[in-house]
Formats: sequence, C-alpha cells, structure tokens
Amino acid sequence: MHENPNLSPDAVDVPSTAMLETAAAPQHRPRILILYGSLRPQSFSRKLALEAQRILEHLGAETRLFDPHALPMLDSVAATHPKVQELRQASLWSEGHVWISPERHGTLTAVFKNQVDWLPLEEGSVRPTQGRTLAVMQVSGGSQSFNVVNALRVLGRWMRMVTIPNQSSVPKAWQEFDEDGRMKPSPYYDRVVDVMEELVKFTLLVRGRSEYLVDRYSERKGAVEAAALAAAAGVVEATVTQKESA
Repeated sequence: MHENPNLSPDAVDVPSTAMLETAAAPQHRPRILILYGSLRPQSFSRKLALEAQRILEHLGAETRLFDPHALPMLDSVAATHPKVQELRQASLWSEGHVWISPERHGTLTAVFKNQVDWLPLEEGSVRPTQGRTLAVMQVSGGSQSFNVVNALRVLGRWMRMVTIPNQSSVPKAWQEFDEDGRMKPSPYYDRVVDVMEELVKFTLLVRGRSEYLVDRYSERKGAVEAAALAAAAGVVEATVTQKESA
C-alpha cells in the first residue's frame, strides 16, 4: 500500500476468481428485453426484433418485446405514465437487452433514443440497466453501415451495460425479409444467430455476478467516508448531550 498513498485501504478490493465462483447462479431462463426503433407498420427493425426473439426463445431464453407505440416523449408526462412504467419494469426484470434501430440521418432514431432516455441511470438505489448484457443491431435501407451499432455501443457504455463483442448490421433490409415478415436465409441471418447465441452465453456468464462485477472502488470509498462522517457526527452529538445534561 505504501506505493499507492492515494488509495483508501478500507475501500480497496483485490479482484479474485473466488468471488466469481461463489456467486449464486440463477436457475431460471435468461431474461432478455428487446427494444426496436420504428413505428412504421412495415418496420424492419420490428421484423428483426421478432426474428431475434424467436432465436432467443429457441436458445432457451425468456423474452419480452417492448412496443414503443404510445410511449410519450421524455419529460412530456410524469414517469408514473403506464407506458413508462411498463418499460422500466421490463428493464428491471431483464438480465440482458437487445437494441435494434434503423439508421436515420446517419444515426439511431428518435423513437429508439426516447426509450433509453426513459430508463434512468439510477432511481433511488436501483439501476435499471447497470450490469446487464447488451447486444446491438441495426437495419439500413441502403448499403451496409455501422453508424447505428457504433452509436448504440456508446449509449450502452453510458448506461453501464456489458455490451457483447459481436453485432449485426443488415443492409437493404427490404430485400432480407419475405412477405410473412420472416428473415430469409443468408449470411446476414447467420450473423443474427451468432449475436443472439453470444448474448445468451454472456448473460449466463454475467448474471448472478453483475453486482460484484460493477462494484466500484470510488463508490466504496464514498461509503467509507460517509460512514466516518456519520460516526463523527454521532460522537459530537453525544458530547453535546452530555454537556447539556451536566
């Protein structure tokens, strides 16, 4: 410790595999929330979301697909709005997310961003997204692009999520789905399967351990300092009380 004089000894935690091995492993199916970013009747991001849902269910996951219709714009209503509460409860239920957005003007859509904006980083002692796994995908009307998945990765990091390495970008999406809305066989479909498979694996790996994985030195240090201040305040109050009674 003498080589790191700025470290708070009471707040330092040396990571160990033992802590990961002793974490309780949930036995239920992995819980995945799927968000998509278009309100169009023939939304290709919704079609891809439904395809992802089918694959995830086949891989043993339990899923919820959130419908962004009727979700008000951020701050236009109170957070008690039923649609906002539905979204937040679904995120709290989840252990992982799938985010899918069309590319609009080189980035993700307002429909998609509005959903994430309604998810607070912290609400009391609860963090609706922290420590959850995340897979990102996009659909494009033209040639292949990675603008959206890159933007979603930045957003996922900001929301303190464990974003998996793999991702999917489906170009000319109007060519990739049949009349029934099912994705056609192709290397793009295979990549979607890859991403969903990887998400389930990472979710199984992280869940039950996420609290330990995202436990932070800075927050532990703050808690130690707050406890010391509270203890000192108690001593002061006790001294004052004794003097007054005397």
